[in-house]
Amino acid sequence: MTETVSNSAGTRKKGAGLTIERIFSTEGVHPYDEITWERRDVVQTNWKTGETVFEQRGVEFPDFWSANASTIVTTKYFRGAVGTDAREQSLRELIDRVVKTYRQGGEDHDYFATEADAELFERELTWLLVHQYFSFNSPVWFNVGTQSPQQVSACFILSVDDSMDSILNWYKEEGFIFKGGSGAGLNLSRIRSSKELLSSGGTASGPVSFMRGADASAGTIKSGGATRRAAKMVVLDVDHPDIVEFVETKAREEDKIRALRDAGFDMDLGGADITSVQYQNANNSVRVSDEFMRAVEEGGEFALRGRKHGEVIEMVDARELFHKISKAAWECADPGLQYDDTINDWHTNPETGRITASNPCSEYMSLDNSSCNLASLNLLKFLKDDDTFDAQRFADAVRIIITAMDISICFADFPTEAIGQTTVDYRQLGIGYANLGALLMAMGLGYDSDGGRAMAAAITSLMTGTSYARSAELAGVVGPYNGYARNSDAHQRVMRKHQAANDSLRTMHANDMSVHKLATQAWADVIKTGATNGFRNAQASVLAPTGTIGFMMDCDTTGIEPDFSLVKFKKLVGGGSMQIVNQTIPRALKKLGYDEEKIEAIVDYIAEHGHVIDAPGLKTEHYEIFDTAMGARSLKPMGHVRMMAAAQPFLSGAISKTVNLPETATVEEIEEVYLQSWKLGLKATAIYRDNCKVGQPLADGGGKAKKDAADKAAADEAETTKVVEKIVYAPTRKRLPKSRVSRTTSFTVGGAEGYMISGAHEDGQLGEVFLKLGKQGSTLAGVMDAFSIAVSVGLQYGVPLETYVSKFSNLRFEPAGLTDDPDVRMSQSIMDYVFRRLALDYLPFEQRSAMGIYSAEERQRYLETGSYEATSEETGSAAELLAPAPQVEVVEGGRAASAASDVETSAASEAGAKPAPKEAHTSAELLEKITGTAVDSPLCMTCGTKMRPAGSCYVCEGCGSTSGCS
Repeated sequence: MTETVSNSAGTRKKGAGLTIERIFSTEGVHPYDEITWERRDVVQTNWKTGETVFEQRGVEFPDFWSANASTIVTTKYFRGAVGTDAREQSLRELIDRVVKTYRQGGEDHDYFATEADAELFERELTWLLVHQYFSFNSPVWFNVGTQSPQQVSACFILSVDDSMDSILNWYKEEGFIFKGGSGAGLNLSRIRSSKELLSSGGTASGPVSFMRGADASAGTIKSGGATRRAAKMVVLDVDHPDIVEFVETKAREEDKIRALRDAGFDMDLGGADITSVQYQNANNSVRVSDEFMRAVEEGGEFALRGRKHGEVIEMVDARELFHKISKAAWECADPGLQYDDTINDWHTNPETGRITASNPCSEYMSLDNSSCNLASLNLLKFLKDDDTFDAQRFADAVRIIITAMDISICFADFPTEAIGQTTVDYRQLGIGYANLGALLMAMGLGYDSDGGRAMAAAITSLMTGTSYARSAELAGVVGPYNGYARNSDAHQRVMRKHQAANDSLRTMHANDMSVHKLATQAWADVIKTGATNGFRNAQASVLAPTGTIGFMMDCDTTGIEPDFSLVKFKKLVGGGSMQIVNQTIPRALKKLGYDEEKIEAIVDYIAEHGHVIDAPGLKTEHYEIFDTAMGARSLKPMGHVRMMAAAQPFLSGAISKTVNLPETATVEEIEEVYLQSWKLGLKATAIYRDNCKVGQPLADGGGKAKKDAADKAAADEAETTKVVEKIVYAPTRKRLPKSRVSRTTSFTVGGAEGYMISGAHEDGQLGEVFLKLGKQGSTLAGVMDAFSIAVSVGLQYGVPLETYVSKFSNLRFEPAGLTDDPDVRMSQSIMDYVFRRLALDYLPFEQRSAMGIYSAEERQRYLETGSYEATSEETGSAAELLAPAPQVEVVEGGRAASAASDVETSAASEAGAKPAPKEAHTSAELLEKITGTAVDSPLCMTCGTKMRPAGSCYVCEGCGSTSGCS
């Protein structure tokens, strides 16, 4: 990586310099002196192997930073060899290393009017960072102020032409970018298809064949020398003759994964044998045009065209091709769609070239051979005590951050000369935010509601409007970006489009009205100042996944995402962990007018069940406020799409987000998501259907099966006889004895009466169930008889009862409501009641408590003692599960703290807090324990815990590792 270009042309002196206003810091007091610091030990363990993967003791952090945030910053961002004097030991060192470099860059390039303004800029930036109001993207923390090249960008877009030199150069450039800890995307549509001829007369290989080499390279190079694999995006235009091969590439590989898994190979993500599968290191997207989407709507034909001369190679049925795209996404989550005409309609630099591709997570879209540095604000920090959003303070923060981001381009290094030149000439920035889901919940606004969308749109408009207004001010001081002159008309046209979108925004309440009013003023400033000065930056904003930096800021939610779940796993500073209810919930309930007694009851219910359905005293019209990405009340797919559509008109780039669909979703539902995303003006859409990928390590069957096969082969070789034996593994039915103990339960659910007869084996294990509903001979009675037989046969063939309970409890349909059973007072359906009752009758306390199923006596015991207190007849492990957290000793600020640390004490006092199950190490694993259902996410390759979705990739809240984005 080399510093490839001089930046002086992009920072010529024009005005008198910026005058910085004091907003956040206190005059005469350094930001570090306003807060309490403490020493902590950071020890990171792989929960899967028990191996200690990192250890650094005595690191220094503010006392209000969580254990999780300090662990992630220490392991990811502190520089220097561990155990040496060169190693950073304090957050102060890290922030000073970065902020002082930014200040020096600003002074060197004449950004500030006086030295006092430079000093105040440093103080304001430091205050915002140490108080977790925002964070730069990961490359800044990795590189700025070190001896390494000063790479500040996380996002790169490359280009490749139809020549072998260009293709090999693509491999090389990607390798350097991956080595530096970043990701890249590019469009392969210039490469001739396999249906076209070469100049020599032979047939071209086509872009898909060249993807193999790039995929192997990405799988070999670990990003930044870490365990995270490289991130990349591959785009192909929908009119490319090889589009069907491209679309189906990863789906066919998924078929291969299934076949190899069934043969006993370890095909989990990170498994020993997964490397034999191709195309797994890139996100694939199809770039679709308005012409194609209209042909899909109308049922017309669409032309696939040659790359050299644009001649028609083949005519295809547009709907059939669209169905193939959606079917492949149904099978393996790839490809996503990028909407080409929408993207280029909002392009500020069309005279320079079209936007053809994006970065790996799809939020940065700009010119070929360009880069973007990112920063994200923590929205929850701007929520005032009266639960209103502090729009003015938010805008003030944006101005400081945009200034810093632009300064970084002055001293940054770039992986290639072409990228360096384009970035200096166009100075693309990507300011964004995190914690939107938590903010809306705390304000009492549903994520999938008109009020929630209006609030999100107003905030996004204010952020981008303020950013461009600041960019215009910077242009008056240090000049507009070098490419502005040739693109000035187009740039100003896009600014007017943003302003028009802001003018058409319909506010819903006083709070978003005040934000919108400030945004309207910001856009007026953009138009006025931009007409005089031009703009310093070709782009200003995106919505990135904010994976690792989201945890650095202690955000509950990443990027534009809703809350993951209502119950969270929280690590404690001195060791141990707690299960707590999301702290925005009590605040939201208070905002909605609930009294303390009702809030406590609702929070306790959420702590037990993981959702709000049937929570005591909670009005059903308030359920939507507490909808989450996962769990019993997970958001509908179009809820995700509509939120993205609300924010998109106010962003320079796009949005990194995946639309989650249940496993039962159909190909037609995916088609509808893609079609509506186009109609609603999104620039890109990615989907993920639960359990569509094999490589989600929810069990260790693949590795174990492979080991068993190896052991058997060794044993066979030792035999002197050469007998070939075929072993077939099949389930064996354990039939019930002729005479068995049975239990008859009469029940009423929502006024509907029924009877359940359950029979058990001699060991007390459930072996059969019969349900009687409706009149004999009726359709309902017949269906229930068939269902009973199916469940009974499954039980006798070894299907665990807890599997049925996890599948059928919380199933919702009529009749539902009150029951006459004191242990199950409310039921969402007859199936919900039946399997909760069976769990209470036949499952041990340890198993059903993990699924949140308790008897009336146990719930009463909890209200009286604060513990469900397993009896002597219940398992000892269940009692252990709910035992108090162990007492620890921790060093804080140089003093010994006996018993539980102060942080542990405060955590235990939080609403809905109790010791976390020993089996849970992240919120994803905790959600699984509470609900009894699997979270479809990969395991972290660093610490072995289950990751959670963040934008279009995954992030580990245990160590901060990501599956591909910074």
